[in-house]
Amino acid sequence: MIPVTKPYLPSREKLDKYIDGIYEREWLTNNGPLVQELTKRLEEYLGVENLLLVSNGTLALQIAYRALGIHEPVNGKPAEAITTPFTFVATSSSLEWEGIEPVFADIDPDTWCLDPKNIEPAITAQTKAIVPVHVFGNACEVEAIDELAKNNNLKVIYDAAHAFGVKYKDESLLKWGDAATLSFHATKVFHTIEGGAIVFKRKEDLEKAKKLISFGITGPETIEEVGINAKMNEFQAAMGLAVLDEIEHNYYAREKIWSYYKEHFSGGFKTQFLNLQSTNNYGYFPLLFNDERELKNAIFKLNLCDIFPRRYFYPSLSECALYNEVLDMPTSRDVSSSVLCLPIYKNLSTDVLVTIGEILDGILQSR
Repeated sequence: MIPVTKPYLPSREKLDKYIDGIYEREWLTNNGPLVQELTKRLEEYLGVENLLLVSNGTLALQIAYRALGIHEPVNGKPAEAITTPFTFVATSSSLEWEGIEPVFADIDPDTWCLDPKNIEPAITAQTKAIVPVHVFGNACEVEAIDELAKNNNLKVIYDAAHAFGVKYKDESLLKWGDAATLSFHATKVFHTIEGGAIVFKRKEDLEKAKKLISFGITGPETIEEVGINAKMNEFQAAMGLAVLDEIEHNYYAREKIWSYYKEHFSGGFKTQFLNLQSTNNYGYFPLLFNDERELKNAIFKLNLCDIFPRRYFYPSLSECALYNEVLDMPTSRDVSSSVLCLPIYKNLSTDVLVTIGEILDGILQSR
């Protein structure tokens, strides 16, 4: 079976060396040496400060909201945060989990990121934050969003789950916003099996978050915050360090596949318009079909060849009554119903790429 992605597994020899150290020290969690080392190396590699490792990307969002006070009610009613409906469900469910009402604004039809011109009309007296998503690692219009936030006294928390290593104007994209969160799930370009991180703009927010991820405990007999257990453990950090040792090999393999798709399909299918001032980490290759019927036909034919792409993100969250009434977000609805992510991972064979090409060429010829 050819899935949409496979976890990158580093050299067992390298991984075992990190694990041997865990066995020698018998220090498994609570800010162990490997967590400290990974924190330092990631800050250096990404070019950021105030990075906090956590146990997964969803908790990264929830801790960021709490550290920045987004969860606190406004005038006795739940706070609101403006976000995109074209994203993984964790973006909005993490808001709901913290008692924050997600308010959807429609996306840009070309970049598929939250459209700044749709944000301002959604701002109310209850709004405390904007939560944009760098969709498939594509940088949002960060300067326009930053200006909107400043003009309306709002916090900005970027869901940067897909944006590991991405730069904007030669600086880390993670420097934008009051915080940016990362997912280190096994399917990501960089992973720690499960895990995540938050990059804060201000050190004081980092220090508060450090308390929150360890039950609010600050000493043997001191509890200062209402916290939770969101710490990364040493085995997660060991995998992260081993993957980071080989990250450039992973990028190189993914870039070749991504470039093949781009060259082969960009003439016949619509693809995501990438921010011209940002880099690409080759995490995903989404393709937009004419309509849902054509997309389902492609999935059927690919599945017959044991190839399993993914409808990512589907459905549009604005269509889910789970959060509030179903909203009319036509761009998100149309993109969501017609977008398909093709397989991309190290060691994906040329034969599979050729098969995908032949099937999708057939779809184009049948139009």
